[in-house]
Amino acid sequence: MESFEEKTLRTESIFNGKVVSLQVDEVELPNGKTSKREIIKHPGAVAVIALTEDKKIIMVEQFRKALEKHIIEIPAGKLERGEKPEVCAQRELEEETGYVCSSMEWLMSFYTSPGFADELIHLYLAKGLTLKENPAAADEDEFVRLMEVTIEEAKGLMAQQRIHDAKTVLALQYLQLHEELV
Repeated sequence: MESFEEKTLRTESIFNGKVVSLQVDEVELPNGKTSKREIIKHPGAVAVIALTEDKKIIMVEQFRKALEKHIIEIPAGKLERGEKPEVCAQRELEEETGYVCSSMEWLMSFYTSPGFADELIHLYLAKGLTLKENPAAADEDEFVRLMEVTIEEAKGLMAQQRIHDAKTVLALQYLQLHEELV
């Protein structure tokens, strides 16, 4: 089997931020030539499909500066250093929605943009939701509007491009493939 691996010759750190870092790697290609790769390093994240007893999906609407618009998403967030994904999923669900759950099931993990980033999102299904009386506070720079939508309403929001991000679209596709959930 032919290998298409690239050997890193040199790494230059360009930026280290609160959420991501950027590096430029000089690599040796399989044919012996060299090239540069701009790589965003990300600590990983979780996303949660939170289903109510009446099969509605808990979603949040928020302004996304990178897009300069509001979009509707499933609850999600960045892993803290050393944090287990399931713990992060429970924390993000509570912080973003005020809900806690009796059941948190891992569904899959996926890379968001492997051409330039190493971000890995772990997708979970939360059931047995209860609105907590005094939930954990959301991040101080995070402002969201809580929504509950059916799968049919979610399809309409996708058609209107109000649901417009990969993790949420993938989560809704997952639900459509597993009709027994909704």
